[in-house]
Amino acid sequence: MAEIIVPELAESITEGTISTWFKQVGDSVEKGENVLELETDKVNVEIVSEEAGVISELKAEEGDTVEVGQVIAIVGEGSGAPAADSAKEEKTEDNKEESKSESVASESADEDASVVVATPSARKLAREKGIDIKDINAADPRGLVRSQDVNKHSTAPAKEETPKETPKAATKENTTPEKPVRREKMSRRRQTIAKRLLDVSQNTAMLTTFNEIDMTNVMELRKRKKESFMERNDGTKLGFMSFFTKAVTAALRKYPAVNAEIDGTDLIYKEFFDVSIAVSTDEGLVVPVVRNTDRKTFAEIENDIAELAGKARDKKLSLDEMSGGSFTITNGGVFGSLMSTPIINGTQAAILGMHTIQKRPVAIGDDIEIRPMMYIALSYDHRIIDGAESVGFLKTVKELIENPEDLLLEG
Repeated sequence: MAEIIVPELAESITEGTISTWFKQVGDSVEKGENVLELETDKVNVEIVSEEAGVISELKAEEGDTVEVGQVIAIVGEGSGAPAADSAKEEKTEDNKEESKSESVASESADEDASVVVATPSARKLAREKGIDIKDINAADPRGLVRSQDVNKHSTAPAKEETPKETPKAATKENTTPEKPVRREKMSRRRQTIAKRLLDVSQNTAMLTTFNEIDMTNVMELRKRKKESFMERNDGTKLGFMSFFTKAVTAALRKYPAVNAEIDGTDLIYKEFFDVSIAVSTDEGLVVPVVRNTDRKTFAEIENDIAELAGKARDKKLSLDEMSGGSFTITNGGVFGSLMSTPIINGTQAAILGMHTIQKRPVAIGDDIEIRPMMYIALSYDHRIIDGAESVGFLKTVKELIENPEDLLLEG
């Protein structure tokens, strides 16, 4: 017999929420095979069994919060049925659960009539449907609630309650009908994002400064070079993110305070360039890190961003890919944002916000021309970065994007 425990994940992670059990009681499992998916504050982690055998007990259900080191399942010796997702297999699993629960039902009925005995799958289904297990009538004469009882309860028409006579004095106060609402529990990651954003806004002297970029030259260069770029780099597309990442890296070299952070009473100036790129997922923004942007080519940066974005949306990012960034770029322009004030990422000193490209009339010498323009925003911690540095940083990014050939000279 072997125990499956929640392993050490990272120094800052002490607990997680069970997202999905891949195995159920009675299923066989091989050594190193995935047993469950655990959702942590940062990433989803698949936990494996260290021994081969049969799952004899699950000590936690989907949705439960478990701590590092906690035993969550028992693997016994022998061979069992392989796990399956079909309805037929689920029904068989229900029967297994029921056979375990029936003896509990008969024993518990005499001890406490208020205790509801139900199979684990029935309890899980009731939670998903928002039904109190106590409200479900069991077809089993011993009171054992099964999944089919939950389904029957959810599809049954609501009973009409006998209207209570409303006191005349309260009639006017109760005439407004109740508005429909939908309550949904926040995911662990969404809760963590909310907490950290609030912490940043409360614990930093955050300020935002703006500039605008004429995107004409970089758009023309991209248009001229995109075909040859793809041919030379195995189909990799030349996007705007590599230009901005390279421009930010050059600006960080020039203004090292923007690449710093506070540690107690010390300032830590980072002499490396690991740029976090914000990626939108169903559960909120995540910020995987492109490492060593000062030493990478445009193609390498584009490949890294595409790979990390794909992993983020598939919930396959590792903790290492999420940690250690020194500066962040977020692009609200992909959603049509014209201007925003982005919030600093964690302990970093600043974040650059890109926005949508929009044609606007601008003064070119003594003439007015229509140009594709982009607003950019730098939110920064004023405890570390002075106003002159923040403005200088944005001007450097602006000048390099407006003269993209200069980025080649920056290496």
